[in-house]
Amino acid sequence: MTSKTPSMPSRRALLKGAAATAGAAAGSGLITGFPTIWAQNIKNVTLRQFGTGVSNLNAVAEKVKQDLGFTLQMTALDSDAVAQRAVTQPKSYDIADIEYWICKKVFPTGVMQPMDVKKIKNFDKIVPIFINGKLTPESKIAQGTAPHTVGFVEGKDSKKFAKAPTQWMTLIPTIYNADTLGIRPDLVGREISSWKDIMDPAFKGKTSILNIPSIGIMDAAMICEAMGVVKYGDKGNMTKAEIDQTLKVMTDAKKAGQFRAFWKSFDESVNLMASGEVVIQSMWSPAVAAVRSKGIACIYQPLKEGYRAWGGGLGIAKHLSGLELAAAYEYINWYLSGWVGAYLNRQGYYSAVLDTAKEFMSPNEWGYWMEGKPATADILSPEGKVMEKVGAVRDGGSFSARMGAVACWNSVMDEDRYMVSKWNEFIAA
Repeated sequence: MTSKTPSMPSRRALLKGAAATAGAAAGSGLITGFPTIWAQNIKNVTLRQFGTGVSNLNAVAEKVKQDLGFTLQMTALDSDAVAQRAVTQPKSYDIADIEYWICKKVFPTGVMQPMDVKKIKNFDKIVPIFINGKLTPESKIAQGTAPHTVGFVEGKDSKKFAKAPTQWMTLIPTIYNADTLGIRPDLVGREISSWKDIMDPAFKGKTSILNIPSIGIMDAAMICEAMGVVKYGDKGNMTKAEIDQTLKVMTDAKKAGQFRAFWKSFDESVNLMASGEVVIQSMWSPAVAAVRSKGIACIYQPLKEGYRAWGGGLGIAKHLSGLELAAAYEYINWYLSGWVGAYLNRQGYYSAVLDTAKEFMSPNEWGYWMEGKPATADILSPEGKVMEKVGAVRDGGSFSARMGAVACWNSVMDEDRYMVSKWNEFIAA
């Protein structure tokens, strides 16, 4: 790269200066049909997005280029690396594609800017879990870092989370799911109905949980609570004593040889299950689908205690302004307009705006993925591979059945540092 002389401002600076006004207008959603300056310059814009591999999908970047004209550069990292980079390298990204528990750590540091919900065209169609914590007015708010608790800040320049919805959001929600245990029905040899089944001595040396502390601790809590060995005030915000109790149970089980492995990546979980090394473990929905796509029986098992849920969204870096900020809003509005939502739903995740996603899915797909109905034709992956045959019913049933049975969300506790150090001791034991 050549060095710039003072008389050669960067392309970024030029774009910001020349197009600030047009960009602000376009991003406001007030203009349909972009102003000329937008049309000329938008192809020069590159937005750098980073996040976990779950939603940093090449197909999305390709579709952005096709539909909006600018370039989206994606970097996928594991959850802990995402949290660290968001805070320590804020100039290295424009869009943060992060989970809400990560947002709880990141947003108060001031590296991201609140987003104006008036610029989000489908804001009023976002699933209410992200607005008030409830799927239906009768729903009970689940424990842990529920997205709505870190979803809004008090004002335009605020870093303080708001107790109720405001005009300013931290993340625009995009993706979420209700997670449970994956099992190999051909190898477990009995019905699985509880989180505690992972501790059955019959499965000694053939179980696994994931090794991302903020997520793994919630799986551990679901297991300990189901076993009746730890009683929590709030699983999502444990005391030091509760953390100690939980990790003693897990450490004792580890020393007794209950666990085969502790996985960190999607691929690791797929390989453990597909090989039969593990017969019951923490899993993500698409990982179960990936095992099935190899012709191997694998079930995402609903459990009587409910699901551990997670959710993520798109946030904007503090430094973004002008045309690039307008492009970021345009991208986020596009993200909620249906194509991506349908793509995510077809992977077994859920989209934040269901109405628009439905428009991009066949009645058969919508019935299978969202309504718990038997498939009337083969169910295909986003890449066109057969995932399920005619007559199949989704594990756990409908959207409302699954998201209505969430017991806790992935969490950041007040004692987070203590928990992480104790978790690392458990993994090293």
